[in-house]
Amino acid sequence: MFTMKLRKVSAAAAAALVLSITATACGGGNGDNEGGSGSGGGDKIKIGIKYDQPGLGLKEPDGSFSGFDVDVATYVAKELGYDADQIEFVETKTPDRENALKRGDVKFIAATYSITDERKKSVDFAGPYLLAHQDLLVTTDSDITEATDLNGKNLCSVTGSTSAQNVRDDFAPKANLAEKSGYSECLAALQNGTVDALTTDDSILAGYAAQEQYKGKFKLAGLKLSNENYGIGVQKGDTETLNKINAALEKMVKEKAWDKAVQDNFGPANYKNEPAPKIGVIVK
Repeated sequence: MFTMKLRKVSAAAAAALVLSITATACGGGNGDNEGGSGSGGGDKIKIGIKYDQPGLGLKEPDGSFSGFDVDVATYVAKELGYDADQIEFVETKTPDRENALKRGDVKFIAATYSITDERKKSVDFAGPYLLAHQDLLVTTDSDITEATDLNGKNLCSVTGSTSAQNVRDDFAPKANLAEKSGYSECLAALQNGTVDALTTDDSILAGYAAQEQYKGKFKLAGLKLSNENYGIGVQKGDTETLNKINAALEKMVKEKAWDKAVQDNFGPANYKNEPAPKIGVIVK
């Protein structure tokens, strides 16, 4: 009787030990999306960026990534303890940014993500790290010089973006809105004459206008229709990551790495950028 009980207890203990080891092994998977202190051991950090915005977030033909947002994200990740080869850049299109954070698909998002009161209901923002302005991209022979000229014309923007709604609400209520899934689609529509203008932030438009294949075809209207404070989005309530990212951004500016990133990515387009914004200061 005693022997049988002993065997049962031993079997139960062995099973518990196996479960404990299995749970520990599975738990190690959290490192794939961790953005805290040092990494190592093959851990990676997933960062949301755009794939189709030259000068900001672009996936190159060879699979590498370039742009101001990419440089900022890489610097921040380094300060969080990750080397460049431990970063996994994940495409996060405009309509899916909030959901990507809620699902935990990425640790943070640096993707021309304007800080708005509405978005702050579901996302926490570090920064801002760049102040841009909404503008229009038109063909070089276009007669559009003011936003009001868009009344009765076709205006393109990306689904989920605030830019087109700003134009319709404040300047051209009779503009015909064409929404696309990405800015590259809007650019194609502008090139073939399907739309008369593309609206979004001047930083994004400058990147497109500076591309070799588009040189001389497009121009910025030079309007400052809004202030767009770019922030780095993190999951709501993740105060630890938020504070670490803010500290990293402040260091990036102090070390002049921010200025270098601006020059490297916007210099070729002769983009007139604003000075580096102060953390927590939103320009209305």
